[in-house]
Amino acid sequence: MRMTGVLRGLAVLFTLLTTWLFATTYFHRVSIKSVNLRSWLGPNDMPTKASKVRYSCGNQRNCPENTFAFKIISGAANVVGPSMCLQDTVFMSAIKNNIGRGLNIVVVNGTNAHLIKMAAFDMYSGDVKDLVMFLGGIKQGSLVLIASYDDPATKLNDEARKMLTELGSNYASKLGFRDNWIFLGGKGLKNKSPFEQYLKNNKDTNKYDGWPEMLEMEGCVPKKVD
Repeated sequence: MRMTGVLRGLAVLFTLLTTWLFATTYFHRVSIKSVNLRSWLGPNDMPTKASKVRYSCGNQRNCPENTFAFKIISGAANVVGPSMCLQDTVFMSAIKNNIGRGLNIVVVNGTNAHLIKMAAFDMYSGDVKDLVMFLGGIKQGSLVLIASYDDPATKLNDEARKMLTELGSNYASKLGFRDNWIFLGGKGLKNKSPFEQYLKNNKDTNKYDGWPEMLEMEGCVPKKVD
């Protein structure tokens, strides 16, 4: 019996010893070969959403080389004024406080987009002669941006309409009381400009009481190449 007890004691001791040795060896190896969770899972920072790309004049797409990005917005009734932007420069807007009732016109160099002159002409109670003189001084190769506000046509005469038509407009001859019109043309164009929008004042379709809805146009106009 004594011998059996001794043998059992030795067996228990051996089992405890081997268990301790196994545990010590295993956990030691794991500590050496353990995976760095930070490097495995990646950085702690969550991926940030890519910021939205902003194009010139806030347009929806970029313009190719050798073109200018532009955006023209007409007035809304007689409440919200128009704005005109070319190559990320806003030349006329309500914020700049340089717009007026009637026709707002910006003239820029067709090669480098530098401002030549700009003005607003009251076509309800102003003098159309001022508009004719302004249009007559536009030089060959200039780009012309126009946005209407409130009433663009009451004081327009045949001479002014003809000069606007020669800049490439399809609708200058049709402009009437409180019509809405935006346009980008140029001095010396051989064909009509594709950059033009027009809405007739019609009580049955007007969005605002007595005025059609606001117009907005953006695009890429080719630079003048000598």
